[in-house]
Amino acid sequence: MAAIEPLDAAAAVPVILAPTGERFSQALAEELGRLPRLLLIAGHYEGFDERIHELLKPKGLREISVGDYILSGGELPAMVVLDAVVRLVPGVLGDDQSPHGESFGTGDATIQGGLEYPHYTRPREFQGLAVPEILFSGNHGAVEAWRRERARKRTAERRPDLLKETDG
Repeated sequence: MAAIEPLDAAAAVPVILAPTGERFSQALAEELGRLPRLLLIAGHYEGFDERIHELLKPKGLREISVGDYILSGGELPAMVVLDAVVRLVPGVLGDDQSPHGESFGTGDATIQGGLEYPHYTRPREFQGLAVPEILFSGNHGAVEAWRRERARKRTAERRPDLLKETDG
């Protein structure tokens, strides 16, 4: 507690990184990104003295888990949370539209909460594999429809659990 008491005046929401917390997701990253300040608290090995939970509850304590596995400390989960939240801050990526339409997002070219569509770079053909012609058509509506369809197909193939969550 001595490490965080001086930060009380900063009115930061304390976040403990622990396997006992709520599962971290894109939606949670967006929620945390709307908060004015976060205080990420990373334990090491056996976690935290249980009393820290009681002492931090009145300050709005959140507990977050980055997955169902155990690491030797909370430092890496803290970095995961930090990266996912900071990239949502306007101006960090250079283009405020960059985070929209990505996997787990809500943009036009993805399905709600699903995976993003496939991406292609140059050259137009590589080892006999070509970029789909529709992407060169100039027909933005057709390209967006192709992206939505491919996002749904990719999600169905690789993460069908996400479709079940989004289709209700």
